[in-house]
This record gives sequence, C-alpha cells and structure tokens, in this order.
Amino acid sequence: MIETFLIAFTTFFATIGPADVAVLFAALTARQDAGQRRRTALKGVAIAAGLLVAFGVGGTPLLDLFGISLPALRTAGGILLLLISLEMVFVRPSGGTTTTDEEEAEARGRDDISLVPLATPLLAGPGAIGSIILLTSNVAGDVGREAMVYLGLAAVLVLAYGMMLVATQLQRLLGVTGVHVISRMFGVLLAALAVQFIFDGIKASGLLGAIP
Repeated sequence: MIETFLIAFTTFFATIGPADVAVLFAALTARQDAGQRRRTALKGVAIAAGLLVAFGVGGTPLLDLFGISLPALRTAGGILLLLISLEMVFVRPSGGTTTTDEEEAEARGRDDISLVPLATPLLAGPGAIGSIILLTSNVAGDVGREAMVYLGLAAVLVLAYGMMLVATQLQRLLGVTGVHVISRMFGVLLAALAVQFIFDGIKASGLLGAIP
C-alpha cells in the first residue's frame, strides 16, 4: 500500500505542481493582505479537493457508462501523463497543468480567484482529473489502496496550501530557476510512471497476444 501512496503522491505532485501554483498564486494575490490570501487559498484547495474526489468516486461508473475499458483508460491516461511530463521537463506549459496566458490575464481582473483559476484549472486541472480517475480505477475494489490514493491527493493539496501561504517567500527563495528544476525532476518521474501505465494498459488489453 505504501507503493500505491508513493505513486499517487508523485503523480499528483507532478500534475498539480504545488510550487508552480504557489508562484502564480503570489502574483494573482499581490493586492491582498495575509488574511485574504489565507482564505482564498483554503477555499481554492477545498473546492479542488471536492472536484477531484467527485471524479475519483464517479470515475469508474462514468467509464462503465461510456463502455470504456480499464486497459483503454490506462493507455490513454498514460499518454496524457506522458505529454504533461514532457511539458514539465522542457518547461513548455500548454494548459494541461497550468493556466493559459488568456486565463491568467482574465484572473488578474477578478476579485475572487479561489474558484477560477485557483481551484480549476491550477489545482484540479485536466492532468489531475485524469490522474485521479486513472489511479482510482486502477485499484477499484481494494479499499486500502483506494484510501492510499486519496491520502496521496490530500498530502499534495495540503502541501500546495502550505506553499501558497508562504508563496512570496518561496518565490524569492527558489526563483524561476528553482521552480523549473523541481518541475523537471518530477517531470522525469512522471514520464516513467506514464510509460508504465501505457505498458500495463497494452498488456492488459490482450493486443500483444493477438499478434501472430
């Protein structure tokens, strides 16, 4: 079960990117005082947690509704995570784990950023949503391992909340280069996990056995 937790933690850390979120949060809340930033961060994390848990709980029934098999989900999810990992390694954000330029520009004019863009797409973006569906479906029926997936998610969200509270200091400490180094490190780990998901999906599909 520890392995399940570590996989979940690494996957969510990579797809959510607490350090990246903290840097953007500092920029978007520059005009707020400490109390306002704390309330905004807490509200954003709470909304994101609700969204991700909802997708985690409803993911398997949703797959059944559309007739999507678990091997297909593993393969497709692996490909999505692989693309996200390449963005992280080469530091070329496209909206999979961060906001687009248009979304960030719109957010700067908002009084309350807790829902958009903080909760979604920064915390509960396409990468994190795809990950929670993939990870929970992968351990469906095993209560202990499912709990480890949600524990991994909770750990990353708590870490993201803490980093947002010290976002200004963190930005000065790490700088752009520091954030990119962390992103690249977890991008490499995510790439390896993504390839493993693809291998598992293809193996479970039976396609290799069907090839003469």
